[in-house]
Amino acid sequence: MWKNSSFKVGDIQIMALVFLLAGLLLLMSFLTRGKLLEIQSLQAIAFQLPLLGLLTLAQMGPMVSGGIDLSIIATANLVSIIMALSMTRFFPSLHAPFAILLGLLLSLLLGMVKGFFVALVSVPAIIATLGLMIFIRGVSLVITRGYVIAGFPRDFLFIGNGTVVGIPTSFIIFAAFAIFMYILLSRTRFGLELYLFGSNPVATLFSGVDNRKVVFRTYLLSSFLAGVASCVMASRFNAAQADYGESYLLLTVLACVLGGVSPSGGSGRVLGITVSVIILQVVATGFNLLGFSSHLASALWGIILLGVVLFNRLVFG
Repeated sequence: MWKNSSFKVGDIQIMALVFLLAGLLLLMSFLTRGKLLEIQSLQAIAFQLPLLGLLTLAQMGPMVSGGIDLSIIATANLVSIIMALSMTRFFPSLHAPFAILLGLLLSLLLGMVKGFFVALVSVPAIIATLGLMIFIRGVSLVITRGYVIAGFPRDFLFIGNGTVVGIPTSFIIFAAFAIFMYILLSRTRFGLELYLFGSNPVATLFSGVDNRKVVFRTYLLSSFLAGVASCVMASRFNAAQADYGESYLLLTVLACVLGGVSPSGGSGRVLGITVSVIILQVVATGFNLLGFSSHLASALWGIILLGVVLFNRLVFG
């Protein structure tokens, strides 16, 4: 009976994720003897969560459209490299906002290139973004020669390591963009058209929607969010390199699917994405407090994903 009510399906999925999160919090708190709920642990989660959260938001749009963006990590790395060079070599006398603006403009330019190939040339998203991932990573390696660029000004480092009334600045940035994405996808015409396109591109086209414009804007938005994530990444690590965060690519897909985004497109909510990212971070932090291997946490992430997929299959068919 759920098949005829997408809103009920989404609500049930989010409720299931909330119950899963609550269960994990109770279990991890018990196993760590309450350490997980201490202020230091919660603050550590708030510091570590935003990078994956922003990258997952960047992946969400393409996946809702029925595609994927394999180049978000490469985009974030190249943007962080350009910002790093502008702050340390090209324009060291200028403040961080100029470098951030330059980096975000580059992310928009890369998004236009992605949108051109996927929307206008009609190259399958997985092929177009794979090719661009390889190209962008190659450019990053040429620029850096494989070395790390470090030593950023304090005002830039505040993004990834500072706090406002005890709340990490990066977490505030993630929360702001999560709210922005929620409003964009649920309260604007673009959001409606994106979901319609992901569900049935042919029907969307015949309803008068310019599919190419929707897809182009989707990859432009994805690249911009990857650029925002690069600011958090570079400031958090106080370094920029061509191959930082490569493991995050598959994690963004995992977090999207776990959060209710259908791999075939047309569904998914920002709230579900947010809860799924928190779940992954709680597991990672809990295992770290227990002294377990991070690889074991990765294995549990896979089990959680399979469990949620099985739950959705059994409940919703």
